[in-house]
Amino acid sequence: TQLNRQYPDTGPSYRSAIFPQDDEQRSVAAAYIAQLTKAKAFPKPIVTKLESGAFYPAEAYHQDFFWRNPTHPYIVRYDKPKVAAFRNAYPLLVN
Repeated sequence: TQLNRQYPDTGPSYRSAIFPQDDEQRSVAAAYIAQLTKAKAFPKPIVTKLESGAFYPAEAYHQDFFWRNPTHPYIVRYDKPKVAAFRNAYPLLVN
């Protein structure tokens, strides 16, 4: 993960974070991050933060953006290739 960045977008609003809703979710997320770190799954450290407090969903126009805007330049350039790679790597998980 990249600190405060999602591809071309930068700043603290683009940070990678997990907002667990209870202690069990927090433990699972922390264990998974530790597992990935130990396995050296990524060339750089994982900077995803486990946050406390409330989670606020984005505004309605952000919801399902990928599906509602399939020709948007950001979707075409950044998201569609990631989704295609995921589907190729894990065909049994995709309908």
